[in-house]
Amino acid sequence: MQRRDPHQHHTTTLANRKITEAQLDKTDRRLSYGRLLLVVVFIAVAWTAFWQGSISGWWLLVPSVTFVILIRIHDDAIRSHEAASRAVEWYERGLARLEDRWAGSGETGERFINDTHQYSNDLDLFGDGSLFQLLSTAQTTTGEETLAAWLLHAAEPLTIRTRQAAVDDLAGRPHLLEDLYTLGADTRRSINSTSLVQWATAPSLLNGGWLRIVASGLATGFVLTVAAWGFGFLPGFIPFAVLLINATLALVLHRSVSRVLHGSAEPSRELGMLAAILERLHSESYDAHRLRKLQSVLDAEHAKPPVAVRRLDWLLQMHDWQHNIFFAPVAAAVLWGVQCAAGVEAWRRHHGPSIECWLNVVGEYEALAAFAMYRFEHPDHPFPELVDQTDRPVYDAEQLAHPLLPQEAAVPNDVRLGATPQLIVVSGSNMSGKTTLLRTVGVNGVLALAGAPVRARSLRLSPVAIGGTLHVQDSLLSGLSKFYAEILRIKHLVEIAQGSVPLLFLMDELFHGTNSHDRVEGAHGVLEFLVDCGAVGIVTTHDLALAAIGERLGDRGTNVHFEDQLVESKLSFDYRLRQGKATHGNALALMHAVGLDFASPSRST
Repeated sequence: MQRRDPHQHHTTTLANRKITEAQLDKTDRRLSYGRLLLVVVFIAVAWTAFWQGSISGWWLLVPSVTFVILIRIHDDAIRSHEAASRAVEWYERGLARLEDRWAGSGETGERFINDTHQYSNDLDLFGDGSLFQLLSTAQTTTGEETLAAWLLHAAEPLTIRTRQAAVDDLAGRPHLLEDLYTLGADTRRSINSTSLVQWATAPSLLNGGWLRIVASGLATGFVLTVAAWGFGFLPGFIPFAVLLINATLALVLHRSVSRVLHGSAEPSRELGMLAAILERLHSESYDAHRLRKLQSVLDAEHAKPPVAVRRLDWLLQMHDWQHNIFFAPVAAAVLWGVQCAAGVEAWRRHHGPSIECWLNVVGEYEALAAFAMYRFEHPDHPFPELVDQTDRPVYDAEQLAHPLLPQEAAVPNDVRLGATPQLIVVSGSNMSGKTTLLRTVGVNGVLALAGAPVRARSLRLSPVAIGGTLHVQDSLLSGLSKFYAEILRIKHLVEIAQGSVPLLFLMDELFHGTNSHDRVEGAHGVLEFLVDCGAVGIVTTHDLALAAIGERLGDRGTNVHFEDQLVESKLSFDYRLRQGKATHGNALALMHAVGLDFASPSRST
């Protein structure tokens, strides 16, 4: 499928959506004025008919019916205007991503932050300016939860490949991705997946299907006895007795009926939005097997979600009829509320168990759509090649760059880990790019193992468990020092390394919280053990004594470094990896640059 230029597509479509939005805004105002005019006409006709008596009161039907029709037309116009506004917002956000202005807008996913996870905080997956904020286009909490789970837990190779195919398929359907966003207007605030499933699967408040039969029978009995009394076939006390029975039953069930009907109003509205999204997704003809499988899940349901949800909505609309002052007495006599509530409970028993499935389908679509939008906007970012497990894990990247960095700031580097070398020791001065390299390797690994494209010319990797020590912090409440928190994290990584999936470890300034001797000896022991377990990884250091670890491991380890240059008292970095150990540091130069000259050799003592 031929790809479009993303910037041109967003710019052109945004201009068209703005035109549509402006036209619909005018239509909205005109219809508002039209409704106001009809109110004036109604008052004028009423005055002419009832105060002057010059025309029949039946003429009031003309403005009344016209007003009802206009309300329906106006409601449709309002929804169309909201959708157009959402589309404008969608393309403005897309351009912000392409122009590196996206940070600070969109869902941050902060609720998914987990301080105990082996790489979540280290790789800035969640929070402001995070990978989640860049990727997420989900409009339901289930979609956000699915995307977060994919970023936190590596998938099996077969699953990754099916996701890649689905993402590639969706990336060729940018208008479908737009529709998912516009149809999901306000759903993040409106659809609470947890509460919706709880409502759908909660025990029935009106137990048994017998109630619908009894209520329908009593209502029918009242209508028939009133008709028979009207024709003189029955005495008046019989319909009165039936009415008394109905009133008693309604009084007994009033609390339960009220809880059922009022408790279903919000879920029904949420399900309406959910059904609209599902209907749009189901209308496509997909190439990818995974997308067709998601469609088949919906086809397996006894009733399609849109059809089922319309039934629930109809029951609640019928309930609203009894609030009409003219219909209220009739509704009370025929147990209208009881029958509607019994119908809602029957609906929940039949369709309630399916709602979690519907949410999961939408959630998976939205997670795939998030990757697909990234794929559409970055057509030069390839899918990684998954390689079968070998005797050592493989991470072979060419021109690898960090996906969160702006285009002009992202300097690509080659990173190769496997049987040789298993360990890369990165030395270099402060701010030279060591930690960024770790995050670059880790974040692209997370994307690869979730089924998303990566920011590289190419990436080959085998299944690995990623773990890092880039963002280990102390805890005042738990009484943990930073060093102790670090060794607990490393202990966890050692346990992972002994598992069935090889470890890809990313360690920043290993054991920098202790003395030089213990640091070197401890680092040697841990890294040699991890390499012996078959793990691969990268460790950074500005302590050149630690760089000897790379030499100590022979061909299983290698040293690389970043360089800096001091030009006119200013440090500059090119962020390019070079072979071998760093030969100098920049700590004194940095201190001098900010005015701390206390360590200067020229200072007298």
